[in-house]
Amino acid sequence: MGSYIEFKNVKKVYNMGEVEIEALAGVNFSIEKGELVIIAGASGAGKTTILNILGGMDNLSSGEILVDEKVISKRNTTELITYRRHGVGFVFQFYNLVPNLTAKENVELATQISENPLNIDEIINAVGLEDRKNNFPAQLSGGEQQRVAIARALAKNPKLLLCDEPTGALDYKTGKSILKLLQNTCKETGMTVIIITHNLALAAIGDKVIKVKSGKVDSIVINDKPVDVEKVEW
Repeated sequence: MGSYIEFKNVKKVYNMGEVEIEALAGVNFSIEKGELVIIAGASGAGKTTILNILGGMDNLSSGEILVDEKVISKRNTTELITYRRHGVGFVFQFYNLVPNLTAKENVELATQISENPLNIDEIINAVGLEDRKNNFPAQLSGGEQQRVAIARALAKNPKLLLCDEPTGALDYKTGKSILKLLQNTCKETGMTVIIITHNLALAAIGDKVIKVKSGKVDSIVINDKPVDVEKVEW
């Protein structure tokens, strides 16, 4: 049995006119099912490229990616749509909510394309928005909008949750509560959660920390005893 996620010598080259930019220069790592993984590195290190390729939103140039022992790096566009729809949840730094739908309707929208969605009201309560579910995005604070985005991703009941700088646009207190929610979700449901961040202070909360530098994996550290988010300061 292999790991749940495996990157094998993954390379990604972007062609900008006559110039080739190597975003990933041979990335290798594995992630086990149910792990909370922090992928950290400076801006331009290749973190988001890893996330986009793993999420089926971008193609690699060479190498191989396996998810649940299936090679996703060779799937066509239609197969990748199915993979994203049923297996992956996304949380971005900017919330991408539909402005003319309420918080609840935004979450409900995601469940309509899911095979095994969770209860919408339970998820909204879990993110602390039971009193705000009938509000539109413009009536919500940034932290509340991010909670809606997380609820939307969780309600799909994905096997894999990918978070790209999920606290980057939030204040300290709200950011901490969002990370606590992600950590709890991972522990309680067995969902595999990957958080992209430039904030190395968050490394302590992960089961595994993958540091990326110049398109390559710089180091991989396994935390035997991840720290509770509430005890981490930054």
